[in-house]
Amino acid sequence: MYPVSRLAAVQEATAKGGLDALLLTPGPDLRYVSGYDAKPLERLTCLVVPASGEPFMMVPRLELPAAEASPASRLGLEFVAWDETDDPYALAAARLGEVAKVGLADRMWAMSSLRFREVLPGAEQVLAGSVLRELRMRKSPAEVAALREAGEAIDAVHRRVPELLRAGRTEREVARDIAEAILASGHATVDFVIVASGPNGASPHHDVSDRVIRPGEPVVVDIGGQLHNGYCSDSTRTYSVGEPPAEFAAYYEVLREAQEAACAAVRPGVSCESVDAAARELIAAAGYGDYFVHRTGHGIGIETHEEPYIVAGNGEPLEPGHAFSVEPGIYLPERHGARIEDIVVCTETGGERLNNTPRELVIV
Repeated sequence: MYPVSRLAAVQEATAKGGLDALLLTPGPDLRYVSGYDAKPLERLTCLVVPASGEPFMMVPRLELPAAEASPASRLGLEFVAWDETDDPYALAAARLGEVAKVGLADRMWAMSSLRFREVLPGAEQVLAGSVLRELRMRKSPAEVAALREAGEAIDAVHRRVPELLRAGRTEREVARDIAEAILASGHATVDFVIVASGPNGASPHHDVSDRVIRPGEPVVVDIGGQLHNGYCSDSTRTYSVGEPPAEFAAYYEVLREAQEAACAAVRPGVSCESVDAAARELIAAAGYGDYFVHRTGHGIGIETHEEPYIVAGNGEPLEPGHAFSVEPGIYLPERHGARIEDIVVCTETGGERLNNTPRELVIV
């Protein structure tokens, strides 16, 4: 999952991007490059990747055993352990030497960014994503396999949802059972559970509440987690507890056709915004354009949301290995809503869906 060759590719990309070094603190950038899922602490852990020269990792001495036990130990890195009375930022700057432009991990804490500014006062700071994005967007076969495994795991949870949803239960009660099922399916963490019943379904990121689910109500269930290898799942299905309102059934069919059209549009060379348009145009033509209030999708990997984004204005062409959600939605305020979401990988010939539970409305 985290090949030794990746560090050399990142170092080459750093040089090509005109940066003197990358400074990667705990978070997805550090894990992508090294495999080390370091704890985000006030004590500095930082992988320093110079454009030329030997990379090294600053590690609090008490975290050294964890770093050495991580996949980062296979990279031939020097682990520079620092003690409680040391200034790790100054130590890193001294080892790095004079630099003009550095890339900071996209999720670096402001506290760390400002300290690096103090110890590297002549260095321009930019996002490390400026050089990592191309590498992270193009998933390797191993990464696609990990995302496929995540997709199968979350599909197993959606297959259990019909037995958990019933009138008289609260959203929170259902969400608790779904969270347990996510962990039982092989996920290491539960990243989110959305159970949005009735009018709550009109809020795309509703989360959960103590609202009691009633007969005849649609329920949007959007769930995801992270496997032990760091790769994420994310899938949405919409259910109905008994027969739904006629207007809901009508626009749900529009939504299903729009999601099919967007998935069918995926192939190399097609722009991200074209996939968005494939869904949006059908929804707008049916009169629901004002009720589709978000982008059609987001990239996924070691973060649930990463590039590429499937949205109007993004003319970037799809390439084999790009992995992203296709999740159009229709949301009628104060009434109900619906969303259908699959993770799709762009292949040499088209798109491969990594979620395969029924997309037709499931009535429970």
